[in-house]
Amino acid sequence: MAAAPAPPQAPPKPTWDPRRPQPPFPWLRPTIRIRLTLLYGGMFLIAGILLLSIIYLLAAQAITTGNAPLFKIVSFQKLQVSSDNCPAITNTLQLADFNGAISRCAEDQRQAALDNLLSRSLLALLGLAIIAFAFGYAMAGRVLSPLGRITRTARAVAGSDLSRRIELDGPDDELKELADTFDDMLERLQRAFTAQQRFVGNASHELRTPLAINRTLLEVHLSDPNAPVELQQLGKTLLATNERSEQLVEGLLLLARSDNQIIERKPVDLAEVASQAVDQVHAEAEAKGVRIEGERKPAVVQGNGVLLERIALNLVQNAVRYNVPEDGWVEVTTEIQHEQAVLTVSNTGPVVPAYEIDNLFEPFRRLRTERTGSDKGVGLGLSIARSVARAHGGHIAAQPREGGGLVMRVTLPV
Repeated sequence: MAAAPAPPQAPPKPTWDPRRPQPPFPWLRPTIRIRLTLLYGGMFLIAGILLLSIIYLLAAQAITTGNAPLFKIVSFQKLQVSSDNCPAITNTLQLADFNGAISRCAEDQRQAALDNLLSRSLLALLGLAIIAFAFGYAMAGRVLSPLGRITRTARAVAGSDLSRRIELDGPDDELKELADTFDDMLERLQRAFTAQQRFVGNASHELRTPLAINRTLLEVHLSDPNAPVELQQLGKTLLATNERSEQLVEGLLLLARSDNQIIERKPVDLAEVASQAVDQVHAEAEAKGVRIEGERKPAVVQGNGVLLERIALNLVQNAVRYNVPEDGWVEVTTEIQHEQAVLTVSNTGPVVPAYEIDNLFEPFRRLRTERTGSDKGVGLGLSIARSVARAHGGHIAAQPREGGGLVMRVTLPV
């Protein structure tokens, strides 16, 4: 009779703990507090020992100087007294004068020894202080060097380089714990931004496709000459609505993409970008009777040409559309100012209160309105322009123009 099979054994328990391992003696952990305490306590002890040794040597020298003999007897046969330290002591003095001269000379010699001790002690203290400050500065820089690595990595991340990591090595102290936490945060941020970019790409395809199909169907029905007038009118209305939806989708996708820093940069001349934007708006400006002028000097920056062209196009389009009915003008200039490229778009138009300038850069907001309700756009032009400027490390500012209109200024690093 065959033996029964052995029952399956339970899988072994995992021995790896994903949590941070705890040291057996947490109070022995080399924290920054303990290291700084030992460092500066040791420096203070060493400085005290050096200062005490220097004062001891100086005091010994001062005592030796102060105890030097005041006079010497030259001859016993005929009493002759001579003194190198006290010239006033001679053998011609009377006894009372001789004793007084010895007292004064001893006091002067003691005071000179004390003054010499004080001056040399001050010089020694000054030299020791300079050495202590230099050594403390060097040691503080060594202790705080991990903070420099963390700061440089944070600046690189601020430039949208989320692949950077600190990877700090060294003792397991508070700075290493901070660096590891920062690396974990960067890892999560990178995954979040990657997911966002993937979502933007998928949404771009999913949103554009049905709108393109709707536009094609509407154009096919409108091309039928036998279609009723009411149907043609409805088709034109739906086609305009569909076109507006396409512009809104394109604007939202562009706004989502431009919120991130530009990684791939190429030389782009703002003068060429502005000229292309003017060419695209030229027909609309002529239809509205708006004159476009301005000198465009070369201003080369590092960035994305398509996004920079969108800035210029949005600003010029707004300047043309929101203009006066007659004798309006738009001035588009580019130049280099203070090592920065500047694109300026000025236009005539209605008077804009200064307190409403900030609202113009908010999505879906216009002057004195909060939602898109006109046929001039979808309310994302200035929002996109601000996001693109920030992505290139620049900024955009607006200010009311005397007599009406706006002055839009885009500043980008060269």
